[in-house]
Amino acid sequence: MSAVFVHVSDIHFGQERDHRLHTHNDVKQQLIEDAREVVAKIPGGIAQGILVTGDIAQSGVKAEYDEAGKWLDALANSIGVPINCVQMVPGNHDLDRSKLTPAVKNMLDQIRAGGEPEYEAVLSDSLVRQALFARFKDYDNFSFGYECPLNAEAAYASEMVVTLAPRRSIRFIRFNSSLLCHGKERDEHPELMIGSRQFTIPRTPGVENVILVHHPLSWYKDQAQVRDYVRSRARVFISGHEHDPKVSVERVAGDCDLMMLAAGATVPFQSDEVYTFTYNIIEFDWDSEIDGLSVTIHPRAWNSERTCFEADEKRLGGSDPNYRLRCQNSRRVEWPNVSVGDQPKNDSAAVADLPTVAPTIEMVPIAPPDGEQKIMPLSVDGYEIARLRFFRDLLEGERLRILVELDAIPADFDELMSQGLERRLLERLVRQGKLAEVEKMINQLVEERKDGVE
Repeated sequence: MSAVFVHVSDIHFGQERDHRLHTHNDVKQQLIEDAREVVAKIPGGIAQGILVTGDIAQSGVKAEYDEAGKWLDALANSIGVPINCVQMVPGNHDLDRSKLTPAVKNMLDQIRAGGEPEYEAVLSDSLVRQALFARFKDYDNFSFGYECPLNAEAAYASEMVVTLAPRRSIRFIRFNSSLLCHGKERDEHPELMIGSRQFTIPRTPGVENVILVHHPLSWYKDQAQVRDYVRSRARVFISGHEHDPKVSVERVAGDCDLMMLAAGATVPFQSDEVYTFTYNIIEFDWDSEIDGLSVTIHPRAWNSERTCFEADEKRLGGSDPNYRLRCQNSRRVEWPNVSVGDQPKNDSAAVADLPTVAPTIEMVPIAPPDGEQKIMPLSVDGYEIARLRFFRDLLEGERLRILVELDAIPADFDELMSQGLERRLLERLVRQGKLAEVEKMINQLVEERKDGVE
């Protein structure tokens, strides 16, 4: 069995106007039905998760993420995935531009006009970082619930590891390419940066990195450095933004390969011959013959005459292209009971009898370079869904109400509230056996807000 992920990008919840509201809603519903049918035909019949490469929302506000959450829940249910098994990165539309003050814009312009020295000088100030990340407030609450938090130090983020074979795994690495966005980005004169703060991905024996990011390489001022770094640390680079599906595989040093996969837009503002509604279903597997990563893509595109999704024969190499990627980190770990050094280079006989395993997912946060301990997931049935809903579906005041009414906050409490602290207090309630009370209050508060709106 391979690890199957539905890959969507540039959904733009909130962009709909006039008749497009009905068209886009129908397209999104048809995608759910199409994904169910395609995944059911893949061995195993279920997927392992959903990948989203940015621009979930149009304006980066909570109402848009509320609609996105409902749709992602429905998509997850249709492909047999728990609703929290989503990996996401922000796009330029996932920041709230109403929070772009003149001071913040001046800081962004300073970095964009300069380069790495200006980038580091400005982001070294914690107050400046807070001002920049304030624009992502609603996205951050949304993604935090999915255990895809933004890194407040402007470094990369990573939580999900997928085991494909004995001692062979992939890890999703999330880059934030939208930190410097303010709405006038152009790839003809790149001003965005990934920045060296994100150039700290560890090399882990037996684990190959899959990078998720919104902007393709051509949008970065530091694209040469990004390219060199990605070539040395990752096997797959998945991006969105341009609404134009592309794929390529290039040889890198050390007899390894790098796949560059650019997504189309799941819901562009309008559909035409060039930019239509598209999404992908991606299978990750381990190829024992080359001891490398096998990636099969099922590109799906909208047929305007039949008004449904179908196999895309025009883009990404046909209806079901397969790419076999030679890897480097796998060579640092022997197969079980097999000496890698004794294996013939192109002979799979030595590994033919190895046990096969179904793909397994673990949420294993990587500790940042400064050594600060990352929060490990709490292992209690039902907690992950409750945590998702606590951060995704509730307003800040509603979350605080739960913590206060269920006595999670001690009498001598004197700390500045943060997402990390909220999570620790929520986990305290769960450890005290109050998960059912938390779930009841979440449902109650959501319903109260609905009644107030109606």
